[in-house]
Amino acid sequence: MFEGVNASEGIGIGTVVVAVEPDLTFDPVTIPEDQRTAERERYQFALGAFCKKTEAQAEHMKETVGENEAEIMVGHIAMAKDPGLTDQINSLIDNGVCAEQALVEASTMFENMFLAMDDEMFRLRASDIADIRTGLLCELLGKEVVDLSTLPPASVIVVHDLTPSMTATIDKDNVAGIVTEVGGRTSHSAIIARALEIPAVLSVVNSCAAMRPGARAIVDGTHGQVILDPDEATLADYTAKAETMAAEKAALEAFRGKETATADGVHKVLAVNIGGPGDVPAALEHDGEAIGLFRTEFLFMDATSLPTEEEQFQAYQNVALALKGAPVIIRTLDVGGDKEIPYLKLQKEDNPFMGYRAVRYCLDNPDEYKVQLRALLRASAFGDIKIMVPLVTCMEELRQVKALVEECKSELDAEGVDYNKDIEVGVMMETAAAANIADLLADEAAFFSIGTNDLTGYTMASDRGNDKVAYLYSWYYPAVLRAIKKIIVSGVEKGIMVGMCGEAAADPLLTPLLISWGMEEFSVSAPSVLRTRKTISQWTKADADALEEKVIQLKTAEEVKAALEEASRK
Repeated sequence: MFEGVNASEGIGIGTVVVAVEPDLTFDPVTIPEDQRTAERERYQFALGAFCKKTEAQAEHMKETVGENEAEIMVGHIAMAKDPGLTDQINSLIDNGVCAEQALVEASTMFENMFLAMDDEMFRLRASDIADIRTGLLCELLGKEVVDLSTLPPASVIVVHDLTPSMTATIDKDNVAGIVTEVGGRTSHSAIIARALEIPAVLSVVNSCAAMRPGARAIVDGTHGQVILDPDEATLADYTAKAETMAAEKAALEAFRGKETATADGVHKVLAVNIGGPGDVPAALEHDGEAIGLFRTEFLFMDATSLPTEEEQFQAYQNVALALKGAPVIIRTLDVGGDKEIPYLKLQKEDNPFMGYRAVRYCLDNPDEYKVQLRALLRASAFGDIKIMVPLVTCMEELRQVKALVEECKSELDAEGVDYNKDIEVGVMMETAAAANIADLLADEAAFFSIGTNDLTGYTMASDRGNDKVAYLYSWYYPAVLRAIKKIIVSGVEKGIMVGMCGEAAADPLLTPLLISWGMEEFSVSAPSVLRTRKTISQWTKADADALEEKVIQLKTAEEVKAALEEASRK
């Protein structure tokens, strides 16, 4: 049995097909001065061919996978043409570096920049860069990229990394499962596998060499396991499990279009987390009721200079209009030393996660921050937009942001521009400091949204990317649970809306505790909407309270998880 990351739920049974990636090795050569213009033209020709093929792939993905996933390929074109990358490549060629080596050096620099970032959404950019480099090198070297369009039925694809370009031509009806050597739950491999509804296990070490082409394999995407050459009893067991899961998934459709409410009729809001306007169609398709977290960083990451007020306004307005009056919580720029954006000129820090980032950077650059705040206010005239402030640790930060919002209101009033004069400004509760003063912040914040990813990391002093301490990164630890409880209870007592936009919002084991404490909004990934609605519907407030009373007294994460698992089986 092979262990990996459970990236896409389900059980797939089929025959191993190892996807062999092209040999892209080359011998770097020095380009004579009189041939450098021609070398630049050779790169431009390769770039043009790459963009043309990628555009065709995006159109195909739009029809076979979905518009949201096709945007990944559209993003590849924009990144390949980005002046920051192309100027660096041309500069290297002008200094005698061949096009292949110039591409490798420039792209690797950008790839390493993204890999150094803590936020997994930004780390995706590193895999994008690698995928773009592969495609461009294939054009320069005359090689063919991996083609998954002619797979036999019931194929289990085993590949080093399932990149967006590979999946652009995939026939999902012929794929039983996916196994990769790299990638996590938020990688594009995982996102696309979930969109295609194909079971996937990622980060299976040395799987390309260890899994024999033609062998029978079971891919358990729910538990992150791959079984090679199963015996008849194991095969029968997993076949039965697959049939049961298919029936359960079909049963979830009964919750589509239904009100999100507990078993005793307490209404909840089931929202979706998005990274940009392109994610809205998937959120609505999966029956999301609102947007609980709109990460605005991509507007800044995908630009070579500070996005203008008009550019930001258009993005926010598009989402507000698409939601047709449903709430849209937009997080202001959450950037810092770990998310390098060249034009912001952020200095490298020894410990960026506790340094100059998020609201700290924004308040130190009020003119730039007001560009975003003005855009948000203007967009609020077209829907129920709410402003959320990240990484708050003290009351002063919230007050300063609210003061800047009032300044922007006065400016817009003077200009005769419409906006929602009662726009809400809330706090993303993701630090231990904020949790400790939740009762105080609730006096002046319009709402709370709990970011359990960072709250868990900061509370447990654990970096989930560090294998040595990753075991501490769990919201089942009493310290994290008590922080969450204090935030929710404080907000409820002061009469403000409390939601959760971290991954824990979709954890079915945690749902009864959140119901007991009175949390109003659950914001999850789009594919988790129906399952979360079902889980909420299975608990009454009284039953949730009885479980909470027991769990909150437990002393270890292991005890907590065991108690919650036992309750979920009843």
